[in-house]
Amino acid sequence: MSLAIAFFFIVMITGVLLLEGCAAGQTPDFSAGSPPPTSASSGNDTALSEPNPAMPGDAGSDSIDADDTANDEDPGAAKLLYQGHGSFRITTGEGKVIYVDPYAGEGYDLSADLILITHQHSDHNKIDLITSKNPGCEIITEKNALVGEIHQVFEFGYVVVEAVEAYNKNHNPYECVGYILTFTDGVQLYASGDTSTTTQMETFSTRNLDYALLCCDGTYNMDVKEASECAALIGARHSIPYHIEPGQLFNRERAEQFEAEGRIIVAAGEEIILAGQ
Repeated sequence: MSLAIAFFFIVMITGVLLLEGCAAGQTPDFSAGSPPPTSASSGNDTALSEPNPAMPGDAGSDSIDADDTANDEDPGAAKLLYQGHGSFRITTGEGKVIYVDPYAGEGYDLSADLILITHQHSDHNKIDLITSKNPGCEIITEKNALVGEIHQVFEFGYVVVEAVEAYNKNHNPYECVGYILTFTDGVQLYASGDTSTTTQMETFSTRNLDYALLCCDGTYNMDVKEASECAALIGARHSIPYHIEPGQLFNRERAEQFEAEGRIIVAAGEEIILAGQ
């Protein structure tokens, strides 16, 4: 009986010591067993080192930043580098380089295959920033994109460029254009250029556009509220606010006010993959 009582006290003392160890905050050693549990927020606290394709979201809790996009690499997809203000660079899946409205930011180091200018305001047409051009590089401006009041279409082996309407009280409809780009994988991107709501926008909903870049500075063009309404009218899978504030590359506070299903916020210097559906 005495041995049984002694054994009982040994078990009790061991249990107490273990409980005290847990209360003191000791961490179990998982090195020899199963891995430690993963926090629900794991993977969201550190920005990805490389931008990834955007997945659907909305202007509320599902809205995403460029560095928060899902990891779904597509080596054949185009990439868009937002340089700031109204400027961005696209590298197609074939490796062709397209600059749109060069003026702001950095990233003009790649040799150009195509340069698109929406109009001749000085914050959209700094072609001299692109110091290297590949043989056969094309430059399309509003002058050859809009001929005799007819918006032109340009077909290249790696992209189809379609000029579309762009205008408001500060921008003459015969001297300004936007562009819709269709890449070889079928992805379609609309860049509004400087504009407010146009009559042509309501026809875009039938085209199932993948991306729509909408200006929203509210000084020379439509404001954030009107741009949000245009996003709903166009119905692109993803909408991106740009040309957000005069004199600034990017304004996150104003960008956050832009509301659209599938909204993506891309800060100056960030790159996204233009993934298909």
